[in-house]
This record gives sequence, structure tokens and C-alpha cells, in this order.
Amino acid sequence: METYVFDGSLAGLLSAVFTAYERKSDAVKIVDQGSYQPDLLGGEIRIYSDHRQAARVWQGLSKHIGTEGLGRFYAAFLGEDPKGYQSLFDLSRAIFDRGGDVMGDFGNVHVLFVWQLARKVHREKHRMEAFVRFQQLADGLFFAVVEPDYNVLPLIREHFAERYADQRWLIYDLRREYGLYYDGDRVEEVFLEFDVNAGKQHHPSLPENLLAEDEPLYQRLWKGYFCHANIPMRKNTKLHIRHIPKRYWRYLTEKLDL
Repeated sequence: METYVFDGSLAGLLSAVFTAYERKSDAVKIVDQGSYQPDLLGGEIRIYSDHRQAARVWQGLSKHIGTEGLGRFYAAFLGEDPKGYQSLFDLSRAIFDRGGDVMGDFGNVHVLFVWQLARKVHREKHRMEAFVRFQQLADGLFFAVVEPDYNVLPLIREHFAERYADQRWLIYDLRREYGLYYDGDRVEEVFLEFDVNAGKQHHPSLPENLLAEDEPLYQRLWKGYFCHANIPMRKNTKLHIRHIPKRYWRYLTEKLDL
């Protein structure tokens, strides 16, 4: 068995698939660089992202499994699961060897794992679309911080670009230390060089001197509306937590103390 070590990017994973066919490798274990622990014997094969090779593999997959299949493939990749990387690698080879029909074979452990992981990622995507809460800064920028279980920013960019097309905004992923910035025209990835939250155990908020003058007022109004719209007699905490898990509460303005 050969061990391929790649850089953790989608291009790197697809380049590994290309390399496997180029080397005519039989059994391959693929590991992302962040998870790899070299042994005394070494012998690993380093895979470097080659965008030309990656594009060829991506186009080949597209011919076999179409847009929907590629979407599921990409969502599973964003799950950042080491087992998922292996399943995506093995599934890619199965698709090229057997054709796109393999995607419907749920007896295949890799197909099943990819489907399940993609579904979890899409569930997290929908939660982020619902749970993002912006704070308006003094310069008019709407800023929000999140820490999703999976890397879903690439999946939510279109939703927010369409829904908030008339304003500038920035959504920042604390865990992965990058964000999406919309300038009113296009969305691009950004990396911040300051600490947006010194104490992550609390609500991730910015210093008040950076906020718009009336931002605290709007937050109080929103929390007041939430409290008054609540019907105590119909309170169902168990159902509420099922729809809004507690790990998201620290990002929700309405969940903070008034």
C-alpha cells in the first residue's frame, strides 16, 4: 500500500487521483498533511496541488456524475473528515473505473459515507443561513462571526450575496480563520490580522467603539421583540434545542442577556 500525503485542498485531493492513475498505483492510503504522522520507515508520496491535473479529474467526474453529483462530492470534501478524504479518493477511482452508476450503489461503503457526510454539511449550511447575526460597524459594514462544524462558507456565499445585495458585509469563520467579504459587487475571501474575539467562550462581539452608534439600540430592540413574541404557555425547550442546538446560542443576539 502506498501512502499519499496531500495539502488538504480540493485541488490536492484531485491531483492525488490523477497521480494514482499516472503511477498505476493499486492500493492507496490518502492523508491530509495536517493529520499525517510519519513513521520510522517513511516512504510516503507527497502530492502537490496541480491545478491542471485537478481540472482534468474534475471534468472527468462531471461527465460521469453530473452537476448534482459534483455538488455532493464538494459538500463531502468541505466536511474536513479524514475518513471522508479517503472515501472521496476511492469513490473517484470507482467512478472512473465503473462509471457514474456507482453513485447509486449504497452497498459501497464509500458511496454511503460520502452521501451521509454531504448531508451533514448541507444541514450545517442551512443552519448558518438561519443563525448568522450581523453587527453594524461605524463605517456601515455589517459584520458577523461564526464557528460552524464544517467549512460551509463556500456554500453560503451565494445565499448572502443575493439576500443582502444592497449592503456591504463580512462573515468570518473563527475556527478556520478566514471570511467572506461582499463589497456590494462581488464576494471574496479575506483573512483578518486582528483578534475579533479575545474570549471565545463568550459571545463573539467587537469592541463597542467599532460599532455603529445605534447598533446597541437595535440589538436591544431585537431582544425585546424576541421576548415579547415568545408564548410561555407554549414553551417546548426540547423541541427548541432540536431546531437550534445550544452550541449556536452564543452567536444569536436574542439569546444574550438583556
